Amino acid sequence: MKILLNNQTLSKTLAPFNDIGFVPTMGGIHKGHISLINRSIKSNKKTIVSIFVNPKQFNNLKDFKSYPSCIKKDLIILKRIKKLDYVYIPKFKDIYQNNKKSNIKIEKKYKILCAKFRKGHFEGVLDVMNRLTKLIKPKNIFMGKKDFQQLFLIKNFIEKRFHTNVIGCKTIRNRNKLALSSRNFLLTKKELKDVEKISKTFLNLKNKIKNTNNINRFLQKSKRDLEKFFNIKIEYLENRNIKNLTISNKYKGSKVFLSYYYKNIRLIDNF
Repeated sequence: MKILLNNQTLSKTLAPFNDIGFVPTMGGIHKGHISLINRSIKSNKKTIVSIFVNPKQFNNLKDFKSYPSCIKKDLIILKRIKKLDYVYIPKFKDIYQNNKKSNIKIEKKYKILCAKFRKGHFEGVLDVMNRLTKLIKPKNIFMGKKDFQQLFLIKNFIEKRFHTNVIGCKTIRNRNKLALSSRNFLLTKKELKDVEKISKTFLNLKNKIKNTNNINRFLQKSKRDLEKFFNIKIEYLENRNIKNLTISNKYKGSKVFLSYYYKNIRLIDNF
């Protein structure tokens, strides 16, 4: 595994290859990331992982400063992965070298779910993914389905502009059904158990809505019940079509999306 610390080294190293798999991360490496990396290794001749905490996708400075990333720990984990070729750890100036203001805009119809509550977040995500894709020129980008709206927007954006496939991979959960996330590192053991209970209850909703006539009316009632029972603040609990993210009252072809604050930590999931 070779560590690349600037654009010059990156360009020179990747130049001979046209079959590159890319796993973008902000650090806080966990088993979900590892599953993406292994998928890339199986599918491509070369695999590169990036670690870059992108300040432009945070709508909250406190959230940016508390984001759980430790390069030393991440590298220890990544070095254990056989056949991982490269780790790219750029500085801010490497990504935003031209410092031009992005003109990327999210369509109004997609200002839903996380985009509704995190102003400018996905504009920042698409901007950095555009820049990383230009630098790395990957054949495939591998991303998890836990951040489904992010995956949806990046896939639509990148595949229209580059000869790159964006491949969604299944959400990896722990034995108690909690979706793995870097933000989970912010939780104590006791808090983790609380969040696991919320996750299990959320996943059970999917079974309950199967024969429900008005799914979203049911989810609105469930939202109030969950907030009261778990003492959490839910931003959204909605059933949406997976092809266009429109509100759906159908079970097939849809996902239930959840975003909530447990204490001061924002967590998301879908099923």
